[in-house]
Parts: sequence; C-alpha cells; structure tokens
Amino acid sequence: MPTSSKPPSGPHRGGRPSPPQSSSQRGGRPHSRPEKPAPDRTTPDLGPDGVPQVSLLRRGVERWQAGHPWIYRADLNGDPGLEGGEVVRVTDGRGWFIGKAFYSRQSKISLRWLSYDDVAVDADFFRQKLQSALDLRQRALPGETTYRLIHGEADGIPGLVVDRYGDYLSVQFLVPATEQRKVLIADLLEELLKPRGIVNRSDVGVRNLEGLTPEKGLLRGQLPGPISFDEGLVRVRADLLEGQKTGAFLDQRENHVMAAQYAHGEALDCFSYVGGFALQLASRAKSVTAVEISELASGQLRENAAANKLTNVNVVVANAFDFLRDAVDEGRKFDTIVLDPPSFAKNKDAIAAAVRGYKEINLRAMQLLRPGGILITASCTYHMDEQSFEDMLASAAADARRRLQIIERRGAGKDHPVLLNLRETRYLKCFVLRVL
Repeated sequence: MPTSSKPPSGPHRGGRPSPPQSSSQRGGRPHSRPEKPAPDRTTPDLGPDGVPQVSLLRRGVERWQAGHPWIYRADLNGDPGLEGGEVVRVTDGRGWFIGKAFYSRQSKISLRWLSYDDVAVDADFFRQKLQSALDLRQRALPGETTYRLIHGEADGIPGLVVDRYGDYLSVQFLVPATEQRKVLIADLLEELLKPRGIVNRSDVGVRNLEGLTPEKGLLRGQLPGPISFDEGLVRVRADLLEGQKTGAFLDQRENHVMAAQYAHGEALDCFSYVGGFALQLASRAKSVTAVEISELASGQLRENAAANKLTNVNVVVANAFDFLRDAVDEGRKFDTIVLDPPSFAKNKDAIAAAVRGYKEINLRAMQLLRPGGILITASCTYHMDEQSFEDMLASAAADARRRLQIIERRGAGKDHPVLLNLRETRYLKCFVLRVL
C-alpha cells in the first residue's frame, strides 16, 4: 500500500518529505558550510522492519527527489557498514524514509532505486515486476517470442537483463543484489514462462566494478546448441552461450527489419557481425557486400545467408575503416550503406576519439553513396547523445560536400524501454539518411 504523502511525524514513518524551503522562506542565512558526513558505521542502522537503512547527504536527496535512480557513494551520509547486495531503506538527513533501493558496496553507484514506497521487496515484488514487463512486451510486440523481457532499471529491476529467445532465456546478473537472488529470479522466470533452458550470460566486464567475477553457463534446464528465430523476412541463428551480448543484438531487431524497406541496388554493410543488417538488405538489394573483421562471425554470417538461400551476399573479412578508405580511393559506389559499429567510447574520456571515429566512417560512407542513396547509421555509445551524433553527421556531410535528408531518427526497439531521468537507457541512436 502506498504510504502517505504527508510529512512523517517520526524518523521511521513512510512518505516523502515536503520540499525544502529556501533560506529566505526560513528566514535564516543560506548555508555556507559544506555538509559533514556522519561517521562510518561498523554495524548497520536498522529500520522498524529490520531492513538496513542508508542515509543521504543533501545532494543525494535532491538527486533522488529529482527522479534519478542512481545515488553515488559520495552522496551517502557515511559508510552504512553493509556488505553489499542488500535491499535498504533510504532516508534523508533527518531520518525520514524516502524509498527503497539495492545497495552496492564496491561500485561508485551505491544505490539503485526500487521504490518510493515502504513495500516489502520479496518474491511477490519481483513477480509483479516480471509480469508487468511481460505484459508490456505482449502488448507492444503481439505474437513475438524473441525480445528483451527485462531491461534493468527501465523495467524496475536494476542490475538484471533477461532476453527471451522463444523457449530459452538468456540472463545477466550485473550487481550483487541480483547475483544474490539468482535462484529466486530463476524460479520466478520458470514459473512465468516455463522455459526449456535458462543461460547465465554474466560474462561482462561491468561485474568487475561490483566486485563480481564474470561468469557464464547453463543455469537451468537444457540448451541444444545454437537456436534460430525469425527477424522480419529472414531467419537468424544465435548462440546463447558463445554469441555477443546475450546471443544476438536484440536492441537492433526493429532497425534490422526497417533496413529491408530502404535496401536497393548495390548495398554495403559494415561491422556486419553475423548479418543482422546484411541479411535484411539481401532480401531486397541486388547485391550486398558484408564487411566483418572476425573470421568466426564471418563464417556464421555465410551460414546464415545460406540457410536463408540468399546467394547475393559477399562476405569480406576486413577492418571496416580500411575497407571504406580503400573503396573511396578506388572510386566504388553503392546505393545503400549500413554502419553499425561497436561502441567507440567506454567512458567520457574517450568521447573525442569516438567522435573522430564516427565521423571518419560516416564521411567515407557519404562519399561512397550515389545520388538517392540511403545511409543507415547507428551508435550504441551512450556517452554520445543523439544531438551530438546528429552534429557529427552534419559535420561529416559538410566535409564530404554532400547534402543529405534525415528520413528517420530511431533508437532501440520497443522491448528496450527508456527510463525518464536515466539517459543511459537511451544509448542506441539510428539515423536513416538520403543523399540528394
């Protein structure tokens, strides 16, 4: 039951405090001294329900009340004396309850929002979150059985990713709180979807920041090997144990299908991986050159093309930067080009280099396109927002001396919802451009 919105009368009552008054309203002088954090605790402070409490400094409270779901270590009011992975009550400096969160001890992100209300975070809590996420996918993607079921914070379970591939699930446990609840989450997924197998794909570097070791393997049931799923006009194979991410790039599925709509003439797909875009292009274009640097992925791409009886795909094992530069020097031309590179910046310090990389490949692609040609270009670098990406494209067009129309601005599919106030969940940008 939601708690009252009135200010609480004691330190452990539920509810949100009234907005802080300005110094002029209080009649006093503005604060000039910085807040002094409380001493670190050796034993945790417990709320009335026995749940550990974590207090925030003023900046943390303001961030929480502004709607951001992450609170950083520097905004805690002292070390709460916890091991990490706990569900905690969050309070302001006066001890008033303002919500519940997952706590991480080693990460710079100490708190991840779960609820503004004083609710029990138990099996029923997670069951409701999973059911709500499933209801959204069934409504937004009727008839589909391949999609992202849980998109972390955007679906109300931070540190958890669940991708569904028909009868199989691929899961990532990214923070101590979800790692410690693996059994519960697997039980609930089996109850909800009755999968034939659940794969643990927690082999990601972000776990190191949380003090967790990357790991992967079969969590429940069985896995017969690579599985196949429909994607628009083609059928795609995915290796849930060894493939990229959780087996495939589900965030681009709707953009893959969209690409077939614009494909024509001679097409080029750079950073092709196993052919998410190339296969769609080949269903409509005269020919497709698919450029992929990995020998293993190139082999899987050829297998995917053969399985779909697409004989117009030429797979080139090469560095996409080198291929684009050489193609310009050779005077080659294309009618449709797709650029879907991996992230060029893992942190803010790498943004300048990332912009240069994005500009180089897009400038080359613009030079290679015939009049009326289509460029589908994407970025999964969340440190580079949509406006910065568009500015880079405008600069590349100017240097290439080409005029381009923006036909579409797109992002990840509907199964990757964006959480307001957390721009990291809006990481994927995809533009469809046309050369005049």
